[in-house]
Amino acid sequence: MLIKIQPKSALKTSDITDESVYLQRRQLVKSMGFLGASALIGSAIPKTANAGFFDSKDTDITNFKTTPLTFATDTDNLSLIKTPEQKVISHNNFYEFGAQKHQPAELAQNFKVNPWQLTISGECDNPITLDYDDLTTMFSLEERIYRLRCVEAWSMVIPWIGFSLARLLNKVAPNSSAKYVVFETLHDPKQMPGQDDRRLGGGIAYPYVEALRIDEAMNPLTLMSVGLYGKTLPPQNGAPIRLVVPWKYGFKSIKSIVRIKLVSTKPETTWQKLAPSEYGFYANVNPNHDHPRWSQASERRITSGGLFARNRIETLPFNGYGEQVAHMYKEMDLSKNY
Repeated sequence: MLIKIQPKSALKTSDITDESVYLQRRQLVKSMGFLGASALIGSAIPKTANAGFFDSKDTDITNFKTTPLTFATDTDNLSLIKTPEQKVISHNNFYEFGAQKHQPAELAQNFKVNPWQLTISGECDNPITLDYDDLTTMFSLEERIYRLRCVEAWSMVIPWIGFSLARLLNKVAPNSSAKYVVFETLHDPKQMPGQDDRRLGGGIAYPYVEALRIDEAMNPLTLMSVGLYGKTLPPQNGAPIRLVVPWKYGFKSIKSIVRIKLVSTKPETTWQKLAPSEYGFYANVNPNHDHPRWSQASERRITSGGLFARNRIETLPFNGYGEQVAHMYKEMDLSKNY
């Protein structure tokens, strides 16, 4: 999908990482030790014993299709401040590996994502089960640069790699009874210590469940992500596959998904069950509807700056994606349907 670029505000991959790093990502992949983007290319690259790291014969990440998107701007263009990769992979909410921001990166490093199965079923004509290889080979992959706005009033700008959720749903052919799409995270307390320790895992009843209305799921912006920064997802960021819904608060973008089910009635999601007065079903970014315990009018953009970095910016309705998504809610009171 190609969306018209606003020259003043459109983000390119080189806006996200320093240009010198961007041009030398092959060396960066090797030094970071993550599975490289060549594993994402799938059938385009011969499988070898050490596949997954760049070498001189590998296909570069720049062969991914990059989708330009329209971004609303703030007055000082502070929304263009890049989020360093190291911040993205070390500052995470993934309660299955601990409720503190640093814990997922520390406690998820031995998380095994292969073998993996993702089952899509329910109100559809062609239910399917995908394995680990299917996640990166069934559809062509593209890089999309999205804002991520946390309900806790901090935000990032992240280059994701993945495919539209609509393409996956079209493959299973939803029937006329499919009104909602329900997602479920892997439940494996042996690998995910927060699922076994209520204090470590924030008191959540696992497995983690999220859901979208069918039109939200089919919106072209809704992404199934299998990578970021030109590499496969690190465990703390939701490996091997996660949802990214950029106009909603981050807790809607469920991680490490093993089940997707199309249903006819509105489901109850994990955070709704835990605190229904604080976390609604829709969770659209709304600067005019405060969280009961803090304002949502502004956000702290996580940047490379230190303690005194000027990184407080105004929050935009629908996280700046109103042009693409506001029409889905035009008859709704967004303070009641939060």
